[in-house]
Amino acid sequence: MQSIQDAFKLLQEKFMSWLETIVLMTPNFILALVIIVAAQYIANNAKKIVKSLLARIVDNQALVNFLGILVHIGIFLFGSLIAIKLLNLDQMLFSVLAGVGIAGLAIGFAFQDIAANFIAGIALAFRKNYPFRVGDIIETNDYMGIVEDISLRDTMIRTFEGQSIFIPNKLIFENVVKNYSLLKKRRVDLTVGISYGEKLQAVKDIVYKAVKKVPECLEDQPIEIFYQEFGDSSINFQVRFWVSFRKQTDYLRARSEAIMAIKKDFDQNGITIPFPIRTLDFGIKGGTRLSEEMPYPGFLEKDG
Repeated sequence: MQSIQDAFKLLQEKFMSWLETIVLMTPNFILALVIIVAAQYIANNAKKIVKSLLARIVDNQALVNFLGILVHIGIFLFGSLIAIKLLNLDQMLFSVLAGVGIAGLAIGFAFQDIAANFIAGIALAFRKNYPFRVGDIIETNDYMGIVEDISLRDTMIRTFEGQSIFIPNKLIFENVVKNYSLLKKRRVDLTVGISYGEKLQAVKDIVYKAVKKVPECLEDQPIEIFYQEFGDSSINFQVRFWVSFRKQTDYLRARSEAIMAIKKDFDQNGITIPFPIRTLDFGIKGGTRLSEEMPYPGFLEKDG
């Protein structure tokens, strides 16, 4: 019975000691909580200010985002360390960090793809010539569209069909990226076929004048016309010309205008764009007409 009373007394003393500690630490706890809330508030506003200032002098949205995140994390960690010191939890923090370091190895293997995307995002952000920026039209990993957001983990593009695609930065870093907005101009390639009876030089002159009338055609860039092959029913050639390029509709409109202009001038000059033609040969060795293979003249008319 005495042992039970001693145990209860010991427990009561321990509880009172804890209660006294809590009462004594309450001001520090409240102050630490205020510091953490203030640090979070300051970090959020500092991030916005830094991003706003950097956006005026740094032409790289990913780098601006990255530096903004670093400022936010730095201020919040600084406030958290002050709060931990007020609560006398710094020794416990070091012990926890030591345990986290060991566990981090296992976690690293589980989240290696996330880490790879994050590192790739940093590498892309610090490249001297970033391959693209927000608003550019790019093609990468079999997707083409307008860049709408660049983060440290992935890049979001909106396809011309209106779909939002999130591509991990690791894939962008490792694969080819076509930036159609970098030069502010784009070449239009058209393949055209004409009949074998046309005069080729005359056709080139007509096509050149037709393309020249396209409003979007750049005058300081050459218009190139190359005959390519003898097709099954036409002689095929390619027309190349450059247009000012800001958005995808600039390219599509110029190509459409060129097709209409070439067709109109062909019609006015009697130039024929032939339909596909197929020749049927009824001889075993070739070169034999159907009438020559009939058993007697008028076979088809009699039995038809």
